[in-house]
Amino acid sequence: MIMKKTPIPLRVYRFYAEGFRSMTIGKTLWLIILVKLFILFFVLRLFFFPRFLEKYGSDREKQEYVSGELIQRAIYP
Repeated sequence: MIMKKTPIPLRVYRFYAEGFRSMTIGKTLWLIILVKLFILFFVLRLFFFPRFLEKYGSDREKQEYVSGELIQRAIYP
């Protein structure tokens, strides 16, 4: 009798799906984690990481600005 082995990705998926289905408080913790990640990557980015390079039109102008800043900061640290 030869038994077929299920593929590893399918076994991994089933393992995590069964574990997630049987969670009670874990689902709430995952929700908290996802909300925190959303806040970190989307909301904070709007306030603390402005887009400096949008004022330059072409890629060449952007490259010149970035290289000039790097050189300037290397010379005068």
